[in-house]
Amino acid sequence: MGVQAYRAPRSIPEAVSLLSSEAGAFALGGGTDLLVQQRSGARQPGSFIDLKRIPGMLGIEQLPSLWRIGAATACGEVASHPGLRSELPGLVEAAGLIGSKQVQGRASLGGNLCNASPAADSVPALVANRAVLVVAGPEGERRIAAECLTLGPGRTVLGRGEFVCAIEIPRPAARQSDAYLRFIPRTEMDIAVVGAAASLRVDEGGRCIAARIALGAVAPTVLTSPEADAALTGSMLEPEAIAACVAIAQAACSPISDRRGTAEFRRHVAGVLLRRVILAASQRLAKEG
Repeated sequence: MGVQAYRAPRSIPEAVSLLSSEAGAFALGGGTDLLVQQRSGARQPGSFIDLKRIPGMLGIEQLPSLWRIGAATACGEVASHPGLRSELPGLVEAAGLIGSKQVQGRASLGGNLCNASPAADSVPALVANRAVLVVAGPEGERRIAAECLTLGPGRTVLGRGEFVCAIEIPRPAARQSDAYLRFIPRTEMDIAVVGAAASLRVDEGGRCIAARIALGAVAPTVLTSPEADAALTGSMLEPEAIAACVAIAQAACSPISDRRGTAEFRRHVAGVLLRRVILAASQRLAKEG
């Protein structure tokens, strides 16, 4: 089935109505995933509902307690935003790794989330920073934690007529920072074999008082581990605490084996990257104070 229509609604209610009523309607952000899937036959939209003309779907807003990013905002804009670079460098790192510079000019942050790939670069960074997604739908607006969006590869909790309209990320507290790293077989423009993010907060003496880690491509959905977080909390981020965190996270991984890496290899790389992002975030904290 070919695409029957292109729609460009100017309001959230109009977009919800179109997504609810038109058979085979798909929300369109940047299109860098959806258009490729349509051309390959993996998805066959009856219509494209372009969200970019709806107020609030584009742009980055700094509020007193949070950052609000329109879901259709291009990853390139996130990666180059000076305020985000200062406060959320790990998220900026993740956004700057999504495809080529040309792709980043179109690919949207919300689309990277809603494509529901276990290897999506933005997801671990958003989850580590406790991002909340603003979802519009026939029943009105609701908010869900970023880690609760995906059910498995290609599947989300979004119902008919629903779409993510914004991403809200708490602004970091004093002495808090994050980092993101991934491993890919090539030097650029590849999909993560493993991705790792960490957000840390320390007190004036350098003791960790809050930690959150998140791993991508090692499970059907982004992997979090309160037990791994707890291994860091209360520590001085000494090697023993980091090793305990890494061991717990590796044990929680359930990766697959494919032509890009075996499950054993992915579990090993997850540990290496997690150790590195914890150190990277802690080094950023050391520079701050």
